[in-house]
Amino acid sequence: MALMKISGTDLTVTFSGWERMWLKRDKVTVPLAALRRVDPVRDPLREAHGTRSGIQVSGFSKVGTWGLVKGPRQLVAAYRGSPGLHIRLDRAAASADFDELVLSVDDAEQLAEQLTQHLGRGR
Repeated sequence: MALMKISGTDLTVTFSGWERMWLKRDKVTVPLAALRRVDPVRDPLREAHGTRSGIQVSGFSKVGTWGLVKGPRQLVAAYRGSPGLHIRLDRAAASADFDELVLSVDDAEQLAEQLTQHLGRGR
C-alpha cells in the first residue's frame, strides 16, 4: 500500500515493491499548490475508470495508469477493503503525466483533512 508524506510544500507518495513494477516509478512528488480537490473514499477501486496500463484483479486491486484514451488520466494503487483518497490535481502545476491520484491509504480521513488545508494556495 502506498505511503503518503506531507513535507514543506510537497506531497510525496512512495509505492510498495510490486506497485513500482506496474506504476514504473518508486514514488511521485507533487507540489501541494497543485491540489485542486481531495476526497476520502470508502472504495477507491470504484474511482478508477477507462483504458489502463497496469494490473487489475477484478474486485481486489487496481495498480497502474487509468484513463489513457479518454481522461482524466489517473495514477492508481487501490485495493478492496481499504479506504482511500481521490486527489485531483492541476496537471500543469504538478508537472505530472496524470490528472488524478487514486490511492488506498489507512488514514484517509485524516490525510484528506490535512491536504484540504492546502487547496487553492497555488492559484
